[in-house]
Amino acid sequence: MVHVLSSRILLRPTDPERSRTFYGTDLGLAVHREFGTGPERGTVYFLGGGFLEVSGRSAEPPSPGLQLWLQVADADAAHEDLAARGVEILRPPVKEPWGLVEMWIADPDGVRIAVVEVPEDHPLRYRP
Repeated sequence: MVHVLSSRILLRPTDPERSRTFYGTDLGLAVHREFGTGPERGTVYFLGGGFLEVSGRSAEPPSPGLQLWLQVADADAAHEDLAARGVEILRPPVKEPWGLVEMWIADPDGVRIAVVEVPEDHPLRYRP
């Protein structure tokens, strides 16, 4: 058995500076740490219970199947904030048949990001 101590998503964008602007400024993710120098330097962002590392460079955008899921307290407030920052909203918040409120955005390389609110009465919420 592998004992996992920590995890993170590694993202190799086509334009690292543009992606750092998107994740750090447009989404407002807090920086956990930075390493290296120059345009391919690494930036690791806090991502709720995990991390997102934007480092290096890729000639191709990430796999079309790669998606991120970001839980927020209030999807409508997140929608207003992101729209005001100029983030392209692929789909505004909608309450899905499975009970989550989901909004969809994309990063500069087209990575789809679900911005999700888990309502108080949803089974994903912890109940004592």
